Amino acid sequence: MTTKAFTPWILGLTGGIGSGKSAAAERFVELGVHLVDADQAARWVVEPGRPALASIVERFGPGVLLEDGQLDRAALRQLIFADPAQRKWLEQLLHPLIGQEIFSYLAKAESPYAVYVSPLLVESGQYQKVQRVLVIDVPEALQVERTLARDNTSAEQVQAILKAQLGREERLGHADDVVVNDGDLAALHEQIDRLHHFYLTLRGGQP
Repeated sequence: MTTKAFTPWILGLTGGIGSGKSAAAERFVELGVHLVDADQAARWVVEPGRPALASIVERFGPGVLLEDGQLDRAALRQLIFADPAQRKWLEQLLHPLIGQEIFSYLAKAESPYAVYVSPLLVESGQYQKVQRVLVIDVPEALQVERTLARDNTSAEQVQAILKAQLGREERLGHADDVVVNDGDLAALHEQIDRLHHFYLTLRGGQP
């Protein structure tokens, strides 16, 4: 059996709601970088038949299920955003499981570095498991504007999500690199491309 000659280092990619994390992530994929999204892993661990979904139904009742047995994310989101204790319980259930999925997947990367995308990279403590942190930053007014344009949601719900997420300053305090995404997609791609070329020169995420 052949083993890989290198272990890819891991870049943590984060940012608040509406910051453009997904667009940045897509660009890394276009550049050939192995990437895993915490939201994808979060969906996988709560699929029907997985123990996490059974635990969630046991706690919140069958109202958090769709007719096909899948998790009703919108219903669950409303329950947990209204109650910090319930959110904490859910995070304690899911974060370790999601972490296992993510890091076993990242270890299989064929690119020199791999990207882990998570809106809660800092809050969950998983920034400690990555070698470098990239924050996609955007002024709050633009976050709200973009989220309202993208999601079928209210300004109040967006504000509630912003409050639940880490403040900009604190998130930026954990950043090794920052992309300010207040322009168009071409400007974002240009910044990501520049960072990608820099990242290819790194070993273990450090210059």
